[in-house]
Amino acid sequence: MLNYIIIDDEPLAHEIIEEFCNMLPHLTLKKNCYNAMEAMQYLNEHTIDFMFLDINMPKLRGLDFLKTLTKPPKTIITTAYKEYALEGFELNVVDYILKPFSFDRLVKAVNKITDLNTIKTVIKEVNTTSETNSRFFVKGNKKHHQINLNDLLYIEAYGNYTKLFLTNEMIVSHEKISYYEDILNANDFLRVHKSFIVAINKIKFIEGNRILINEHKVPIGQTYKNNVNKLYS
Repeated sequence: MLNYIIIDDEPLAHEIIEEFCNMLPHLTLKKNCYNAMEAMQYLNEHTIDFMFLDINMPKLRGLDFLKTLTKPPKTIITTAYKEYALEGFELNVVDYILKPFSFDRLVKAVNKITDLNTIKTVIKEVNTTSETNSRFFVKGNKKHHQINLNDLLYIEAYGNYTKLFLTNEMIVSHEKISYYEDILNANDFLRVHKSFIVAINKIKFIEGNRILINEHKVPIGQTYKNNVNKLYS
């Protein structure tokens, strides 16, 4: 089961999304939020799998609300404004769908959430089985590269792609950084910047707003500084 909330100031939007989602038996609505402040309070007290988020809301825009969240749930933007799509994807939203949307279009967006959850579960099972199975495949440069998690130093966002820095090479992947944040074990890998995820056991030292891994210097984003501080506090 996937738990979700709806954040939209229009009651009709809630009705449509809820009606469509009621046709999908693996989804459970946990809360209807009619502004960002209501959603913020709910997320401070509860954990969900994903949220439908409108952009044009009073007091606090949907995308500005998303920026305030240190670890936002997976997000599907639902809006009438196509001009914010690039900004939305820069914030690693799973999908961006324009109102009015069909049932098929919503299902396509929800399936992306389902696929991410499935992949995350599989990868975590692989990670905990044994060290010899701590590996997965990455599509890049028209090849499928087998990645050993023990060789992975850090990941850097590269537009709609990512760079995977390994012990002896760098591979460009066709996936966004949010994909890897979802599938990698949070006990072993940490998001330290909107553009960087690092392997915790590869950190040489932390100094100010940077992390040294081998000879690589990785910046620490202000939003993620508290997460980094927990490593040694």
